[in-house]
Amino acid sequence: MKILLVVNSLDPGGMENGVVNMTRALEPRGFEVQVACLERRGAFAERLPHPERVTVLGKADGFSPRAALQLAREIFHLRPAVVHSHNLGALIYASLATAGGHRAALLHGEHSQLTADELTPRRLRQRRWLYRACRAVHTVAHPMRVELLALGFSADKISVIPNGVDTAHFAPGDRAAARRALALPADAVCIGIVGRFGLFKRHEILLGAFDEIAARLPAAHLVIAGTGGPAEAAVRARAQAGPHAARTHWLGFQSDPRACYQALDVLAIPSVNEGLSNVALEAMACGIPVLANTGCGHERIIASADDGLIADLATPAALAAQLTALLAQPERLADFGAKARAKMLRDFSLGAMADAYERLYRSLAVSAR
Repeated sequence: MKILLVVNSLDPGGMENGVVNMTRALEPRGFEVQVACLERRGAFAERLPHPERVTVLGKADGFSPRAALQLAREIFHLRPAVVHSHNLGALIYASLATAGGHRAALLHGEHSQLTADELTPRRLRQRRWLYRACRAVHTVAHPMRVELLALGFSADKISVIPNGVDTAHFAPGDRAAARRALALPADAVCIGIVGRFGLFKRHEILLGAFDEIAARLPAAHLVIAGTGGPAEAAVRARAQAGPHAARTHWLGFQSDPRACYQALDVLAIPSVNEGLSNVALEAMACGIPVLANTGCGHERIIASADDGLIADLATPAALAAQLTALLAQPERLADFGAKARAKMLRDFSLGAMADAYERLYRSLAVSAR
């Protein structure tokens, strides 16, 4: 069965990581997955089982009728059973290219909570119109579905398929070996953040919190992994100008971030907008405790104060207070990590995610005949 995924790009990011994981899990089940990147290819394309099945349309900024026509031609050539768009930009072009879902079964995936811009009346009307072209819509977390239903979207059309994590690959490891591989101090207390530098990720909150923690805890080090995004230059400048720049470690893009997680004492996610965080899933699968901001879908992953912690991390002081309290309780951190690993094995396996996508794809393909 041919499936065409439509994305903006395969640049490193949470949604893109989920797309790659899904593709890798479905290929052995009799699916031929193709990917159409609207703008550019992206580094994650090389993680796909068949990187040669990626087509780049080269769309420039702004709306591009040419890109819609190119995508329509790609669909005509491939004749996929299902066209699966990811996030709103991809849905706009997939809807046009399928003539409102008439030329192929159209499935749409939402991977993050709606931003303030997307909650304007104009944007909501646009989504309602585009959703009519879809045979089905899925979110990656229950709070996102609840949000859409509260905004008046159809409950019958919207389902939830949580992200899965490769628990065989992302697993507890040798912390000392991971730190040696990343040139991190063996005896450090490592606080980490992993991901792109989007504004909503709020790296600056963590930098401010680290200034407070590092002044009181000489062993504290900050580990930052990731690249890309509009805030990267500002975050780098802020970190380099800070009083503890020598204890801030920039790892850059990691094609395999497993060692990054294994090297940490705690992962911090001060983000204000997540769907179902792949970073949190991967860290927890590695047995690393996660401190996450409230109200961002983390409640679906973390049972606060049992296998991690969810708190209001709106300010550097608030984040610093939570991290300081956690780092003072190493036994509690270890307990969080062990329980987090057990939850990933039980509830967030790649197999469960693949089962859900396979059922949905096959049902849409049958309904399209």
